[in-house]
Amino acid sequence: MSEHPLTLFATTAGPAVLYFDGGSRGNPGPAAWGFTLTDADGTILAARGKSIGTATNNVAEYGGVIAGMECAASLGVTSLIVRGDSKLVIEQLAGNWKVKAPGLQELFRTARALAGALPQVSFEHVRRGGNAEADRLVNAALDSQAGEVDDVAK
Repeated sequence: MSEHPLTLFATTAGPAVLYFDGGSRGNPGPAAWGFTLTDADGTILAARGKSIGTATNNVAEYGGVIAGMECAASLGVTSLIVRGDSKLVIEQLAGNWKVKAPGLQELFRTARALAGALPQVSFEHVRRGGNAEADRLVNAALDSQAGEVDDVAK
């Protein structure tokens, strides 16, 4: 009788999903980003929010997508669906809209470089209600004395 390794768990072959958000209280004003990263089954791999000081809403949105894609890369994700409620950021990253604001151009280049390092990535706009957890993390980071919320799944 030959020995077979015991499989303790199986993962799906589908893409991970990144939900990101950013917000500012005033534009510019106190700002923060948030993201959740799940596997294809919806299991949370990471969920974070961070205050970034005074910034515009769009800068905060880019902060969320960059932090989320960096996290995905660090976890070895190779296929990723990026979802956000910022039509501007999604359309720019998808290559459909130009980046005209000088303050966003470097952030755009950083985000595109991260996306380019992944074998498979797509960008999808979702309505605000479909991005509730990332939005919650933005507000939690803004309300936190520490300015950070780290809900990484154990």
